[in-house]
Amino acid sequence: MTAPENEIFDSPTRWVADHIRAYLDTGGVQGHLYQGWPTLLLTTRGRRTGKLRRTALIYGRDQDRYLLVASNGGADRHPAWYLNLTDTPTVSLQVGPDHFTATARTATAEEKPRLWQIMTELFSQYAKYQEESARDLPLVILTPQAPPG
Repeated sequence: MTAPENEIFDSPTRWVADHIRAYLDTGGVQGHLYQGWPTLLLTTRGRRTGKLRRTALIYGRDQDRYLLVASNGGADRHPAWYLNLTDTPTVSLQVGPDHFTATARTATAEEKPRLWQIMTELFSQYAKYQEESARDLPLVILTPQAPPG
């Protein structure tokens, strides 16, 4: 039996799945701030399976846009969620209690320095991840398709 087209599969990583569950169960009251950092829930369409995949990520803001770093903990490969949104850039977000659709794109080389500073001031570990990684860590810009709410 196949999964329904709109069934969402949460991260298989236990602590991430627990974080997502708390976020969902409380409408973002618990989980929006995770160890002091703002987090959102990102749902992408799997590039190979077509399944909806959800994960929790630290985010920053640039006016009305949301920012993510595809750090994968500094690993030498991109995280699956990043590969998914490069294939299908329309994503779903939950930020606190707000649910909305956004369009994702990777920051250009010209945009990245200013946005990178926002993200490394928020979570300094990103700079260390970049130093230790052989790849350039992508910075993702998420633009809401309609005002959150």
